[in-house]
Amino acid sequence: MLEKHLTIVIVLAVAQLVTAQQPPQPQVKLNVLNVCAPSAEDQQQITAALQRIPLMASFTQDFEIDRGRSLLDQGADLLKLGQLGQNAQMASDPGTSDWVRVRREFPAPGQFATVQYSFSKDSKSLVETLVFRVRDPKDLLQIAIEDSTSAVATPANMLATDTPATRIKLERFGKPSIVLARCQGKEGEPPDQSAYEPLFRSASAIAANYRDLLNVRHTVPEELARVGAMKEKRNPVLKPIAPEKKPQ
Repeated sequence: MLEKHLTIVIVLAVAQLVTAQQPPQPQVKLNVLNVCAPSAEDQQQITAALQRIPLMASFTQDFEIDRGRSLLDQGADLLKLGQLGQNAQMASDPGTSDWVRVRREFPAPGQFATVQYSFSKDSKSLVETLVFRVRDPKDLLQIAIEDSTSAVATPANMLATDTPATRIKLERFGKPSIVLARCQGKEGEPPDQSAYEPLFRSASAIAANYRDLLNVRHTVPEELARVGAMKEKRNPVLKPIAPEKKPQ
């Protein structure tokens, strides 16, 4: 009986010793962004950031225009498959996105180093994104303005109508991002976001000006047409090379 009690005491002592020697687990901190209704302080941050962007600007001679086609991310489809169960099947064609990027540089000295415009087109939607990168990032790193519409419209029509901004994002150094976005609501009825209309109007005005400054109204449709033309080209048929004849 005494040996049994001694065994229990030894086991408990060893367990406490092992627990004490284990390093403390790091704490995980989650930051939840309220993109539909940012706080008053976040609204002030967005207002101040948008006011820093020049409505009219000149650029250096450096520029960059890229175009291409990419496979769409299947992460969302995989998540849906897990929710639907084992009998669900993934589409055989994940779909592609045609895109165009235009980058220009601001002259120094200035608050911003570059501005990059991106246009992407897939079977469901058209998306524009305008990103301003700060030259000397201390608190603010970059400002992004985004708008989108359904793929029913053509890229040329979307660019001609100045689609209003639907998302504003401030990326900050060592701090959580600040985001304001248009929200639809759980039952189809959008929440009251009338208090944020001045911010959306300001972002929309900036996007409209830079569509002209970057000449994307003409560049994007032309570059997307080139991407489409490359899709129509068939792979060339390579003829076998005849072996060289040896001299007699």
